[in-house]
Parts: sequence; C-alpha cells; structure tokens
Amino acid sequence: MTGIIEIEDMEFFAYHGCFEAEQTVGNKFVVNARLHYACGRPAESDQIADALSYQTAYEIIAREMMKPSHLLEHVGKRILDALYLHFPQLEYARIKISKMNPPLGGKIKCTSVTLEK
Repeated sequence: MTGIIEIEDMEFFAYHGCFEAEQTVGNKFVVNARLHYACGRPAESDQIADALSYQTAYEIIAREMMKPSHLLEHVGKRILDALYLHFPQLEYARIKISKMNPPLGGKIKCTSVTLEK
C-alpha cells in the first residue's frame, strides 16, 4: 500500500540566490512537498514509530532551507537527499521551492523550481 503525505506552503526566510543582495538581505520562500511512501505497516499498527513522520520531514526541509545556496536546484537536491537518507520507506518525492518577489526588475509573484526523485 502506498500513501502520500503532502506538506503545503511551508514558509521560510532564507538567503538563496546568485546576487550579493539576495545573500545579504534574504527573501521569503515557499516550499511544497509531496512524499509517496510504503504505508501498509503504519496503517495496520497505528504507531507513529512505523510512519513517515511529517513533523520530521518538515524539520529536515527547514534545516536544509536554512543553509544558503546560489541555486534553488541545489537546495532541492539537498532536501531530497536528506529525506531519502532518513526515510527508507520513501518511494517518490517531489519538492517545489518558490522564491517570492524575485529581483527580476518587474512585479513577479514568484519563480519556482521543482525536483522529483
């Protein structure tokens, strides 16, 4: 049995970007995660120890978001690698990272990078 956990619209203030101002001033980022995992055991046992803890997943994502990077692709890869390292029951993961109000010279809600593994 496969289950899907979605953690939506996580907000972080971080220092990702290629421009010096982005690394100094920082910006708001929104992250969405979709995690497919083998959930037969926790569905039967009703024990958190058997589940893919979305609290732990959030903590992993938050930790990686706090490490400055030039590229969102780099942040996304770190998040995916850390999730797969921690959760052996993970079968597929999709991470979308959005940089809000990017400094591109116009009014833009966000730019986003999505990685899947």
